[in-house]
Amino acid sequence: VEACVLYGLKRRAAGFLRSNKIAALFMKVGKSFPLAEELCKKVQDLEQLIENARNQVQGIPENVRKMPKLPNLSPQAIKHLWIRTALFEKVLDKIVHYLVENSSKYYEKEALLMDPVDGPILASLLVGPCALEYTKMKTADHFWTDPSADELVQRHRIHSLHCRQDSPTKRPALCIQKRHSSGSMDDRPSLSARDYVESLHQNSRATLLYGKNNVLVQPRDDMEAIPGYLSLHQAADIMALKWTPNQLMNGSVGDLD
Repeated sequence: VEACVLYGLKRRAAGFLRSNKIAALFMKVGKSFPLAEELCKKVQDLEQLIENARNQVQGIPENVRKMPKLPNLSPQAIKHLWIRTALFEKVLDKIVHYLVENSSKYYEKEALLMDPVDGPILASLLVGPCALEYTKMKTADHFWTDPSADELVQRHRIHSLHCRQDSPTKRPALCIQKRHSSGSMDDRPSLSARDYVESLHQNSRATLLYGKNNVLVQPRDDMEAIPGYLSLHQAADIMALKWTPNQLMNGSVGDLD
């Protein structure tokens, strides 16, 4: 969004000496657009909090108790603070729409927002994101910190396999078997709960391209076809096709070889 808004911007619209051209543009828009003016005040207050926090880290603990709690912002979030705050305040689409309607005042002829088709499309695309409530940001490990109910049940089943060793009805632990070209089987140690769930779902290292349940596979000619979960994963340099029997998915292999 920032790149689109800044493309073809007139030099006087962004300010000659301003390092933050988005800030300069929004502040200029705020002079004639009340929503942008309110946004500017909120972002400037947030920037002041960030500056106070930096001073505190550098050994200047002035007004520490009076300082409001500062959200944990990454360097990337601080870099795009104006766009990010406009999105969270649900005014980004309205500001971009205003820029499109008044594009001749702020942009050169070749600018994206001057285009009679691309400009309105950009403003329309932002309506959806601005309608969302951003109540919790994703963390680096969000792929397994906020699991669904199904995954929680699945992890509980897997975990109980390793904990109830003294139970007379305990089921065999999960293990992955790899078939080599020679036909021999290589038993691998049991996977951890997180690794097992990751192997079936999209995760931080691979993208799940396709998944389908109850796909029948016949391991050998003398065996009946077994239903299982088929998935296609895209990693950085390879694609992997995985199939897991339903019995293994459910945490119990029974008499399955």
